[in-house]
This record gives sequence, C-alpha cells and structure tokens, in this order.
Amino acid sequence: MKSIRPKKSKLGLREIASAAHVSVATASRVLSGNNRVDPALQRVVLDAAAKLGVDLSQRSKTNTLAFLLSNRSMIHTFHFRILLGAEAYCASRGWEMLFLSFNYLPQVPWKELHLPNAYQDEVRAVILAGTNFPNLLQLLNHKRISHVVFGNNVVGEPHDLKSDVVFSDDIQGGQDTTQYLISLGHRRICFVGNTQLPWFARCFEGYRRTMIDAGLQPLQSSIDTEDDTESGYLGVKSLLTRDENVSAIIAGNDQAARGAYKGLRDSGLKIPDDISVAGCDDTIGEWLYPRLTSVREFPEQIGRQMAEMILNRIADPSLPQQIVTMPTELIKRDSCRLQVPFQDVASHGVPAHLTKV
Repeated sequence: MKSIRPKKSKLGLREIASAAHVSVATASRVLSGNNRVDPALQRVVLDAAAKLGVDLSQRSKTNTLAFLLSNRSMIHTFHFRILLGAEAYCASRGWEMLFLSFNYLPQVPWKELHLPNAYQDEVRAVILAGTNFPNLLQLLNHKRISHVVFGNNVVGEPHDLKSDVVFSDDIQGGQDTTQYLISLGHRRICFVGNTQLPWFARCFEGYRRTMIDAGLQPLQSSIDTEDDTESGYLGVKSLLTRDENVSAIIAGNDQAARGAYKGLRDSGLKIPDDISVAGCDDTIGEWLYPRLTSVREFPEQIGRQMAEMILNRIADPSLPQQIVTMPTELIKRDSCRLQVPFQDVASHGVPAHLTKV
C-alpha cells in the first residue's frame, strides 16, 4: 500500500510576513514592488522570502508608471516630446504610462500637498516634468515614492533632496550660441526672456559666462511673465525703447524667439538684415521665417533616459542618486548673419580681431 504524503502547503503573504516579523500589508507592498517602505524593512522581507524559497519573479506586479506634468495649463511641445520618449521606452520594456496633470503652489508645506486623486497605489514610480518646486520633491522623498525629475525646470536645487535628475545642458547651449554670434562679429548681444524662470536662467547663465570671458558686457531684457512668447515680445519692445543699439538677440527658448520676431517686425526691423536672432530648445525653429538658429535639446532622448533611470531605481532601490546631463547641439539656420563693421566691408570677410575671443 502506497503511503500518502501530506500535500505541502503553499507559502503566501502570511508566512512571509510572519517570518519577517512585519504586517501582511507591509509584506504585500514590498513584494508588489512598492518602494514606499523603509529600505531596511524591504531587505528584511526579501530575505525572509528568499529563506522560505519563494520565487518572487512569479508574483504579480503592476507595471505602471505615472508621468506627472506639474503647473502647466497645457502641455508644452518640449514636455510632450519628453512624454513620447519616456512612453516609447516603457512600452519596449512592457511597462504602461499613466499621464497626470498636477498644479500646486511652491509655498505650501510638503506635508499639506496631496497627489492627484488619479494617483493609485499600483503606480510604481513617477516621472516628473513641467515646472516643479522643492516641496513636491520633499513629499515624494518622505513618502519613499521613487521618482525622476527633469532638472532644468526645477525652481531650486534638486540635488539636496537626493532625487534622481536628468538635465539638458542648456547652459552649454547658451555658451555655444553666444560664441557663434561673437564669431560672426556681433558684440552688442542681448538676452531676452524671464530669467526668474529656471529654463531661461540656465540659458542666460551660459550666455553671461561667455560674454564676460570675451570681455563683452552682458545685456538683458527680462519681463516678469510666465508666458514665454509674451516675454520675448515685451522683452524686445522694452529693449528697443532703451536704444541699446544691439546687433543680435538670444531668446531663452523658441517660444520667446517667436515673440521677439513679432516685436522686431512690429518695429519695422528685418531678421537677420537689421538684427540677428537665436533661440534655445529647437521646438519650433524650423517653422519660423526666417528659420531660427537654435539649440537642439533632444527631448525624446531625455524622456527615454528618465524612463530608464526610474526602471533602474525600481529594480534596485539602494542605488545612489542618479544625475545625468544630456548634451545639446547648436543648429545654425537663417536668422543670424555676419556683422561686419562699415570700415571692414571691403575686406571681403571678418577680420581676425573680430573672430578671436
């Protein structure tokens, strides 16, 4: 007669929680991949599961990320392209993307902030775009919600909060643009854009450094508005009333450059015959007339990089802070021209003393 072996009981959450000396809810959050648990507790639960021989790869996990666009009434072309890049990368790895919009005030303490109602526990991590402030990053860090943020649009320094960050090197972009205009013979170059906003301030910093290094005086026309096109238009109109006698303008982004185009044309000036114009971010430069010289920032690649970083964070929550800076490229088009002093026109080229910095 065959002996009947007792059926081995299936190990579940209760057994793992008991072995780890934690609650079933805590064990469930850890095993579902939720990072909103103290890292020490995560390790205890995972070690307990390993000792019991539980194959965690077979456990059901949600594969959903949230793309959180902050403080934008409508999605900006640049951020939309970041979303496309992040979504494409996630799809190639079997992950889904939930798009959410979130408006909040920078002065609200992080403890009083509430994430959008659509944000669910099954969302594993957050990709942050739009305009963000330290209080939201503090909230996500205190709740141990894994996240990566587009650093160019953070007001303040995200490094202190240990968030994962992707930057576009628009400081270098501002330097490259300024250097290019100087090489064309321009000396009176003005920056236009609201430098109270971080995406303008970073491009301005690159411009300022290069002007000072070249022994030239930085000029600025900044209007306090959050409408980028308006900042370009009003910045140019204000500049022209001051009679600064500039030969070139650098706009903090392409939308500001579009406003600058309108302001110059309303004043009867031609681009680039009367004044050269360059932008930054290359979102609409190809569509403007004349075609705009601008700094390409590769937003789709930024999105892919952000998605890759957050999936790395989910796979290994103990990773050190990840900070990546994506390079930029100056795209030279029709909106800039040689600026040759009257006495040098007959020399058929720009004199050496104008091209050296």
